[in-house]
Amino acid sequence: MALTTAAQSRTSFDLKSASLPVVAVVLKTTDAAQFAADLADRVADAPGFFDFDPVLIDLAAVKDAEDPIDFAALVATLRSHSTLPVAVRGGSAAQMDAARAAGLAAAPDAAPLRAEPAPAAAPEVREVIREVEVVREVQVEVPVAGPGTVVIDKPLRSGQQVYARGADLVVMAVVSFGAEVIADGNIHVYAPLRGRAIAGARGNTEARIFSTCMEPQLVSIAGIYRTTETALPDEVAGRPAQVRLEGEKLLIEPLRNPVRINPRETQ
Repeated sequence: MALTTAAQSRTSFDLKSASLPVVAVVLKTTDAAQFAADLADRVADAPGFFDFDPVLIDLAAVKDAEDPIDFAALVATLRSHSTLPVAVRGGSAAQMDAARAAGLAAAPDAAPLRAEPAPAAAPEVREVIREVEVVREVQVEVPVAGPGTVVIDKPLRSGQQVYARGADLVVMAVVSFGAEVIADGNIHVYAPLRGRAIAGARGNTEARIFSTCMEPQLVSIAGIYRTTETALPDEVAGRPAQVRLEGEKLLIEPLRNPVRINPRETQ
């Protein structure tokens, strides 16, 4: 009979640390019913926004609250909106104990954000959409073209994500449906924009989104977002257009004088 060594018995799996994309819900009330109502209102105009994303519940804003939190109710509410609650962070000792009793894991507290912009280089996580902050791991390496600018010259397929931290993002190829482009500054897509585009991800209300063919799944600037469940006007749908923020409203406007290149001039 062949002997099985200790080394061989460990080859069926490996243990490694991993970063997972999650949705961080920053809780601002201990009232589970109020949370349920507010979340329903928030996602009412964006059906399908969540796609069974893992959820991290951030308790930092309610850490000193006297009222207990009904974690079972919170979990049920989140699951009803196609999310998968898995962890909590930032709560008091009692809150964290209650969360663990409800089957949620304890996650490390978030590191404070730096005030100064950082250079666009390594993949990072990002936070958008105010109280509900969507945080995803960046999965596409981004070469730096110059200070404050990241350039992508390859098509982005469904499921791929690029984040230009502290920079503008320029994409020279199609952003397919299901792909996601994120920038702390502006986003320029010189091709069809069919996925999600999130500009001003850290609160820059002056950021804009530009595309030579505007047909996005979702656009967002500084946390204000719009999906295309409501069709775009004919004057911008599939045409050169820009997205900008005016107060609390997103405006999608045609680019009046887009640059057109004659294919013969490139030969």
